[in-house]
Amino acid sequence: MRAKSKPFLGCAFALLTCSLWAQDLAPRAYLITPVNTNAVTLTWSFFNGGLNFNGAVPITGATGTFSVPTFTYYHAFNFFGRSANVAAYLPYGVGTFEGEVQQQHASVYRSGLMDSGVRLSVNLKGGPAMPAAQFTKWKQKMLLGASIRIVAPTGQYDPHKIVNWGINRWAFKPEFGYSQRWGNWLLDAYAGVWLYTANTAAFAVPTPKTQTEEPIGSLETHVSRDFGLGTWASLDGNFWWGGVTTLNGIQNLATRQVGSRIGGTAAWRFSRHQSVKVSFSDGTYVQFGGNYQSLQVAWQYTWIGWPRKSGGARRLRAEVDAVP
Repeated sequence: MRAKSKPFLGCAFALLTCSLWAQDLAPRAYLITPVNTNAVTLTWSFFNGGLNFNGAVPITGATGTFSVPTFTYYHAFNFFGRSANVAAYLPYGVGTFEGEVQQQHASVYRSGLMDSGVRLSVNLKGGPAMPAAQFTKWKQKMLLGASIRIVAPTGQYDPHKIVNWGINRWAFKPEFGYSQRWGNWLLDAYAGVWLYTANTAAFAVPTPKTQTEEPIGSLETHVSRDFGLGTWASLDGNFWWGGVTTLNGIQNLATRQVGSRIGGTAAWRFSRHQSVKVSFSDGTYVQFGGNYQSLQVAWQYTWIGWPRKSGGARRLRAEVDAVP
């Protein structure tokens, strides 16, 4: 690649990583679980599609194919009488990106840790903290909740390389969520915004420079139906906008992101502790960034507390049956 193309390419792939976060589709994110519910989830995500840089960089025919296995731990707890939970996750990326850079074909392979994160969610209305015995008698109506997601700059990053899995800066997403149940039907809606600190060592020639990004607003909605305890299916969609970047004090309006995705999710609980979830989504409109097809397969193991010495096995079975 010619040297003058490299800063633009580095900026483009940093935006791609942020775009993937904005494209998240997470049905039932604000449902509550009994206090002391724990879960470990192993998720395999596959992304494939084209990259649209909207003329902001001298790259044409850009594509990306990569997979992201992720480990997540979830725990529910009592927060001043309200149901709350925390989830921490660690993803790893493996993939290849390629395209035509000033009439020369270029490709790059990357394998390494991506930025880790944590999400804290608290119910504001409709979901008091409950033990499993009380939870089994409770019926959901309307839930209102709030959450904060924090992404730490722990991913693979080298300011002398064009493509990195990490973005070398902190990211925060405060969000407000709504969930309403009518029998077996559930409606979810979320509104949030991504906020970023500065990357003080963004790739640039001859030396790294400071890159900033404006907030990205996001809206998300899901309609789902229950088919049994822990078994359900949903139709998912979202919309996001914003994210104009500035490199070394020079703003690039062509990097403004506007896009939406639509997809579906199905979950099946096949044993007392275990369930699987499969989801697929595709870009319906992406003005800048990655217009990807995304496939995710997740396995989850759930338990509540720990067995007690006296009658512990029976109590634990009853508690696990309470998990939705």
